[in-house]
Amino acid sequence: MSPAMLPRERLPYSAIVDRPPLRLPDGLRLVIWPIVNLEVWDIGRPMARQVLPAPTGQTLLPDVPNWSWHEYGMRVGVWRFFRLFERHAIRPTLSINARVCEDYARVAEQARMQGWEFMAHAYDQGPIHKVEDQRGMIHRSLEIIARFTGHRPLGWLGPGLTQTYETPDLLAEAGLRYIADWVHDDEPTTIATAHGNLVTLPYTVELNDIPMMLVQHHESDYLLRRTIDQFDRLYEEGKERAKILSFAIHPYISGQPHRIRYLEALLDYARRFEGVAFWTGAEILEWYLGAGG
Repeated sequence: MSPAMLPRERLPYSAIVDRPPLRLPDGLRLVIWPIVNLEVWDIGRPMARQVLPAPTGQTLLPDVPNWSWHEYGMRVGVWRFFRLFERHAIRPTLSINARVCEDYARVAEQARMQGWEFMAHAYDQGPIHKVEDQRGMIHRSLEIIARFTGHRPLGWLGPGLTQTYETPDLLAEAGLRYIADWVHDDEPTTIATAHGNLVTLPYTVELNDIPMMLVQHHESDYLLRRTIDQFDRLYEEGKERAKILSFAIHPYISGQPHRIRYLEALLDYARRFEGVAFWTGAEILEWYLGAGG
């Protein structure tokens, strides 16, 4: 097998001002892409992240406090998400560890029942770099989700957006159509792989509750304020060319009682504007390919 390409070899530089503007259908100016992330944290490994550092500064196993903090999201927080999105008749994209379909089948069943799009998010939560058989893990994840939903996922998000140089080739080989790990543009783009082009969709690390709340330690209302600022600018720019606003949330963070009101306020705010639609990743992909992407 030939050496995997570097990112710049997959994606030549392109200034947005040098491209013909993409247009959304039906007079739309802005598409909002909401992403809910559902994960499985294996109690036998270090947790994916910590809300409570170990008193000695040394991570100890089992890490029950942080495991149970995540468990709250699956027992309680995610059900606040289900009610909120159902009230607004919004079908978000679900970035889901395939193992959720096994360990938290009740949660996955609710997402399936409400028509959420399942975007593959590896088997369980851990960096791609630590996976010994990356190809096998990708195929296993897709097969589990396909059996559970009846549909093979079109999209992929790596845990923590991790990937190796060969990951795009393996994803395209497995039949995936889009990837959310590349946060380099306001618009979808295509990257080259050994098995044809793969579309990148504009996922976000800026409107994501992990960096905001767990890394930057902002107050609970900060997701609302930052996302409204992003919305207002993209809505204005959407007069000239298509714009996509994504935001990413986790039930153990944004599903907490002291944060959910701000997510509710965000959706209420966006609903006040004409020319705004909520799409899944699959719908964005279909539009982009139809627009000549």
